[in-house]
Amino acid sequence: MPNKTRSIPEPYYNKPNFRLYNHNSLELLKDFDEGTFDMIFADPPYNLSNGGFTVHAGRMVSVNKGDWDKSKGFKDDYEFHHKWLEACKRVLKPNGTIWVSGTYHSIYQCGHAIQSLGYHILNDISWFKPNASPNLSCRFFTASHETLIWARKDKKGKHTFNYELMKNGNWPEDSLKKPDLQMRSVWSIGTPKPVEKKFGKHPTQKSFDLLKRIVLASTRKGDLILDPFTGSSTTGLAAYLYGRRFVGIDTEALYLDLSVKRFEELNRNLERKQLSFANN
Repeated sequence: MPNKTRSIPEPYYNKPNFRLYNHNSLELLKDFDEGTFDMIFADPPYNLSNGGFTVHAGRMVSVNKGDWDKSKGFKDDYEFHHKWLEACKRVLKPNGTIWVSGTYHSIYQCGHAIQSLGYHILNDISWFKPNASPNLSCRFFTASHETLIWARKDKKGKHTFNYELMKNGNWPEDSLKKPDLQMRSVWSIGTPKPVEKKFGKHPTQKSFDLLKRIVLASTRKGDLILDPFTGSSTTGLAAYLYGRRFVGIDTEALYLDLSVKRFEELNRNLERKQLSFANN
């Protein structure tokens, strides 16, 4: 819910159960009441835009993604992570949880800030990417995973974890998940499929299969999910498809426009399925 003592800005895009804002999260989150969201997924800047190179589709490309991904030095980077995590904690419900994604460039700062703010860490997940890009310099191990921290707002809270679905559900995308056994903390899930980049690609776009699992693991139908760095809104698509409500925030209108295209295609496909079902 909006904060009753402040005037919340108009959304950039607003549909039932799917809302986008073109704003700075640190400022906009002040406009929401304390305890608004059931779950938060955050993929903050990794601060990797340092003039280096990587491999994409077999070609050498720059790692520079934009000014939003440039490091300002250790102290300022850490202060940024501490501030946005503090803002997120305020708007989480007492039993709410947060997921934070990162590489070694950012995840340890986020993990320190999470603990210093009094969150209770539940798991750290290794997202193994079977199709990760090779290492160009041949002087290091090939980076083929990201780390996800899953934490509860309060140590005494009672968070949502859909254990039976994680254990017994159908997860064909993950070669490490064995049928009828507990889901472990290493997930083998590929990077976004070509169809997920149909309208364009966010430079740090997450796999739909990854967000599907996170949404289904830690929320219930009707829950309200926030992504404060929404990008192309993979979180929002997974939330909407599985009957949750979504709020996404990003400073880049270009990526919000990409979000809108992806959402509208998903909505059209759902409407076609509903119409087909009604006619049969």
